[in-house]
Amino acid sequence: MFDIGFWELLVIGVMALLILGPERLPGAIRSTMKTISSIKDTASGLKSEVSEQLRIHELHENLKKAEEQGLKNLDPSLQQSVDELKQAAASVQHPYKKDQ
Repeated sequence: MFDIGFWELLVIGVMALLILGPERLPGAIRSTMKTISSIKDTASGLKSEVSEQLRIHELHENLKKAEEQGLKNLDPSLQQSVDELKQAAASVQHPYKKDQ
């Protein structure tokens, strides 16, 4: 991600030790790691949400194409999208019914 080598990290570590001191340095490292972790989690959630929205948009576009063709003689990708939407609609109509 960053182009930081060993010597740069060593200089940053020595500067942090001099500025913060040995008492506060471990707390600062933990705080920094928690912040980085929360940023990564947020980015991962955002990425999955965008991916899901793009998939939904693609399904809607495929459904429009299928409706224009009258839902007959569809190519396999359009048929798969239509089947997936039908299955989703059936699961919404019967949310408590278990698959058998």
